[in-house]
Amino acid sequence: MAVGARSGHDEPEDRPGRDESPAGGAPRPPDGDGGAPGGDGGTPGGDGGTPDGDGGRPPRKQRSFWMELPLLIGIALILALLIKTFLVQAFSIPSDSMQNTLQRGDRVLVDKLTPWFGAEPERGEVVVFHDPGGWLDDTAVPEPNVAQKFLSFIGLMPSSEQKDLIKRVIAVGGDTVECKENGPVTVNGKALDEKSFIFPGNTPCNDRPFGPIKVEEGRIFVMGDHRQNSLDSRYHQELPGQGTVSTDEVVGRAIVVAWPVGRWATLPVPGTFDQPGLNAAAAMAPAALGVAGALPLVLWRRRRLTVRRTAG
Repeated sequence: MAVGARSGHDEPEDRPGRDESPAGGAPRPPDGDGGAPGGDGGTPGGDGGTPDGDGGRPPRKQRSFWMELPLLIGIALILALLIKTFLVQAFSIPSDSMQNTLQRGDRVLVDKLTPWFGAEPERGEVVVFHDPGGWLDDTAVPEPNVAQKFLSFIGLMPSSEQKDLIKRVIAVGGDTVECKENGPVTVNGKALDEKSFIFPGNTPCNDRPFGPIKVEEGRIFVMGDHRQNSLDSRYHQELPGQGTVSTDEVVGRAIVVAWPVGRWATLPVPGTFDQPGLNAAAAMAPAALGVAGALPLVLWRRRRLTVRRTAG
């Protein structure tokens, strides 16, 4: 039966809420049927549409996957850019200076989020940082092709145009770091046990002894784990900051080796950097403040005792 052609006489006689015979005995058509005022002679509700009220319009045709694919790719690219800028970024290891912790060709993921909240690099962390100036002047930079530029732009590949380095933080602002020939690296007078991470057969610093160097606030002293194959802070002491790196140049902390799959591993801080007394300079500060605060009280008390004895 066509829509709108249905009359009130087709309704069931026992429809709830309908008056069977109004005054005068004349049959009364149901509300909204039979061309009553305000109606259109159609289905209940007067909308002239299908029973479910959709106006008789055909259901919306779903887009095909191929039509939605460009939108999905666009969203994925935007998310990749946001992740690269604010969260994590992949970097490729170009040299042997961090063996055996990192091998040439490894891909590491670098945490870029925590520096946004004011976190500073800590001793023992492996960090990526921009060339402070003069460290990579003699390093040739290959010209990337279009595909490499695109992949580096969205963060799926490290940029070959930027000169970045990766080293381990040995000392931070306020520390005094030193290494004499045949001796260990010391931080604030505490010797570091580096056997767990420096390259087998290497010495801590026999190729370039240094120090003592006082690291300024807001800077870090870095070294490679392959000591005899790393041009790190030791080799740039003639530059401003005595080879230290400004924390403003730090991109972030390397947290995991993501590729190749067989070398997947986290990059934790070695236990030697958590040894008691390494923060000796910081630990002495509260004690010094306590002595400075107690001194006036002691002098005042001694003065009162002297006055009492004199009066007696």
